[in-house]
Amino acid sequence: MNGAESLVRTLLACGVDTCFANPGTSEMHFVAALDAVPGMRCVLGLAEGVVTGCADGYARMARKPAATLLHCGPGFANGIANLHNAKRGRSPVVNIVGDHATYHQRYEPPLASDVEALARPVSQWVRTAAEARSVGARAAEAVQAARTPPGQVATLVLPADASWGEGGEVAAPLAPPARRAIEWEVVSSVAQVLGRRENTILLLGDESLGERGLNAAYRIAQATGVRLVAAPQVRRMARGRGRPAVNRVPYNLEPALELFRGVDNIVLAGAKPPVQFFAYPGKPSVVYPPEARLHTLATLVDDQVTALEALADE
Repeated sequence: MNGAESLVRTLLACGVDTCFANPGTSEMHFVAALDAVPGMRCVLGLAEGVVTGCADGYARMARKPAATLLHCGPGFANGIANLHNAKRGRSPVVNIVGDHATYHQRYEPPLASDVEALARPVSQWVRTAAEARSVGARAAEAVQAARTPPGQVATLVLPADASWGEGGEVAAPLAPPARRAIEWEVVSSVAQVLGRRENTILLLGDESLGERGLNAAYRIAQATGVRLVAAPQVRRMARGRGRPAVNRVPYNLEPALELFRGVDNIVLAGAKPPVQFFAYPGKPSVVYPPEARLHTLATLVDDQVTALEALADE
């Protein structure tokens, strides 16, 4: 088994069954493996930005990672904008970036580049599989990294000789870390804040905007009068009939300032304190008043849904 086949089989074993691809010469053995191994759906994108944008959107909706297949550093660079969006949206994405054969790189061929350096600004995890026998293990690590809460971009660089070389081994899936449990003292403390019936906003983001999280937040609002607001940018939000309607922090500065005018407390559940997209002369960078008190119920890596349900019960 060559490295490319071990990569495809490992991705499938880890639950990654869709690959958005814009391949070139360095990736042909991986393309052949996609044809040879049943189960992987490969979708051709005619531009790298389409490939990375599709992977981001797929992850948001399917709630699991897809893979991308990109051609060397320049091809990866063409898709960086949507990988930036994926990183900011905390979308789980696994990038496979082909590169020149390891022994060929010293000749400085035209597409030679530092792929890892290009990948780091838009990836939380970056590795190179230098030989065929390490490809499967690195792939399993990449999927684990992508699935690590709240979701990450993982980039695996695949030199051509690691792809075509024999000795590939299929790796078993690696379980991602679980979301961090919430301490009861935190729930109790926030419940006391809400019990004061001050002007309070419950700012929701990440997993808090799923159906269970929104239902729990609605129960909290019914019990305490707290206002529900969604973070300015969200990865995914449950909407439609029978679900609480929650509006996002406005993009424009003036309506955002008006939303938070006079607020005493902001409780954060899977959200960060809201800031303005851009700076304007003489205008604040944050959209809430400086005297507002911030209270964190659950961070991005915490079990936000359980925290909201516990708070609703309290």
